[in-house]
Amino acid sequence: MVAEDIEARGISDPLVLAALRAVPRHMFVPERHRSRAYDDTPLPIEEGQTISQPYIVALMSQLLDLEPGDKVLEVGTGSGYQAAVLAQMGMAVYSVEIIPALADRTRRVLDNSGYSQVQTLAGDGYFGWKEHAPFDAIIVTAAPDHIPPPLLAQLKSSGNLVIPVGPPGDVQTLWLTQRRGEKWESFNQGAVQFGTLLGRHPQY
Repeated sequence: MVAEDIEARGISDPLVLAALRAVPRHMFVPERHRSRAYDDTPLPIEEGQTISQPYIVALMSQLLDLEPGDKVLEVGTGSGYQAAVLAQMGMAVYSVEIIPALADRTRRVLDNSGYSQVQTLAGDGYFGWKEHAPFDAIIVTAAPDHIPPPLLAQLKSSGNLVIPVGPPGDVQTLWLTQRRGEKWESFNQGAVQFGTLLGRHPQY
């Protein structure tokens, strides 16, 4: 999977490639779909959610531009696969999931898969995880219709935010937003399709 579907499409970060080879994706996929666990495709998981396509996981991880030991906030724990990849890369991972039943299940999966160091929270990721801020990087695995201001506020002055933004049920745009001191710059990374970021969010 990694050589044909990840490396061949331009992913070159050695930490990302090594993590994709090491993390057992089948552990994060429901048993009924495990025969497809190493296909480069999203798959259904519990609570009407999906596990992301491996290439998208690799792309977003590479865009974060991380070094071992960096502190990363993930909004949308989902299956736990993205969090496991980041932990395998050597990051301190803090992950927030809004669906309590999914948060509970994924906590068990992370523990059983050897990623008990990932810190998880059942809550509304729109508001980040202020108690552990600031973060070196933030990754959002569900799409709001705007970049949440609380996430920007919780990013270090040299941090990167990777987030899909766009209307629900439609194609969105993946953005890399870089904070450099008090200046921000965003870079369009192309079209993607994610589920909607859930929660009762203020409108901006």
